[in-house]
Amino acid sequence: MYTFALASAAFLFLLVGQNAPAAPLTPEQQLGKKLFFDPSLSEPAGQACANCHAPENGFSDPANRVISPGIVPARFGNRNAPSIAYAAYSPRFGFDKEETVYVGGQFLDGRAASLEAQASGPFTNPLEMANPDMKAVLAKVRQAPYANRFNKIYGRDALDNEHTGIQYIEAALSAYERSVELNPFSSKYDAWLAGKEELTAQEQRGLEIFEAEDKGNCAACHPSRPAKDGTPPLFTDYTYDNLGVPANPDNPFYHQDRRFNPDGAAYVDKGLGTPLDDATQDGKFKVPTLRNIALTAPYMHNGVFTTLEEVADFYNSRDTKKWPAPEVSTNINKDELGDLKLSGQELDDLVAFLNTLTDGYQPIRTSINKVDTPYDHAANPLLN
Repeated sequence: MYTFALASAAFLFLLVGQNAPAAPLTPEQQLGKKLFFDPSLSEPAGQACANCHAPENGFSDPANRVISPGIVPARFGNRNAPSIAYAAYSPRFGFDKEETVYVGGQFLDGRAASLEAQASGPFTNPLEMANPDMKAVLAKVRQAPYANRFNKIYGRDALDNEHTGIQYIEAALSAYERSVELNPFSSKYDAWLAGKEELTAQEQRGLEIFEAEDKGNCAACHPSRPAKDGTPPLFTDYTYDNLGVPANPDNPFYHQDRRFNPDGAAYVDKGLGTPLDDATQDGKFKVPTLRNIALTAPYMHNGVFTTLEEVADFYNSRDTKKWPAPEVSTNINKDELGDLKLSGQELDDLVAFLNTLTDGYQPIRTSINKVDTPYDHAANPLLN
């Protein structure tokens, strides 16, 4: 378990808790929102940031897609689009010498150190928005109906200089990602922490399993309690792990044009090991937040699991059932998952708790005797 003092405490729990009035977006955040939802900023036009990070799906890939298609037909990236909600809280990428782990950064492999560094990535990725460079994006923003807002926020002729104009685009997008719209802390669990709601008996059992070191031990990597500075729990410690996840044969990247995937069906996603060029980090991906996890299927970096029940089953039984071979067989975490010995009922309870982490909850008194339909763990299609 990795612990650290979060660099940002912009949204203190008492200020953003249930029923607290939502703070309006600042002018800079409103401008960033315009950029985020603008489909004219791809090449050709037609794809916005929101196309792969949909608000209704926790700012992750919509429509339960394994991989989002790019704006150019028949082009796909190699990973499931992660949620960018709460990404603003990730510290800058770096190596913690005391804990001897890499932590923070953006993207699943941490290749961007900060939100600002991440902002231009999708714009110029040929498998996503496919602009040749950020100069082309700047030219489009200069023609956008909201272009004059840059002058009001950043100063006269803000977009005239190529270097600073691009920086302002990145700054505005990052400001929106730091806004309350992406960081509302408005789940049932937040209401429970604030004393404004009760968990059902099943949800309470699931929380206990989640936190217990001799049970799920999920909180070791997904801390579930507020930080000392009052920041609500973010359900990630922003470190990197190889969980031994299987490859996903339905990943369309395997059939990608050889210009983008010269390995074809033999392609292996090495995660953190690629940007670091370090085999000891192969297969490791950043621990995701579990906030809004019920909205962000499919799961894992390659979308191999379609439901939360499958994910829980994998964590519980990776080392005891015949799962498909891991995509990367080295550097696998063998300490906190694999043989948890949780019963089917305990897994159902755990999933019930995870469903309390969805934002937009309106506090109501619920029955503690709620009956939930159990998941048929024996019917998992990934198990032989």
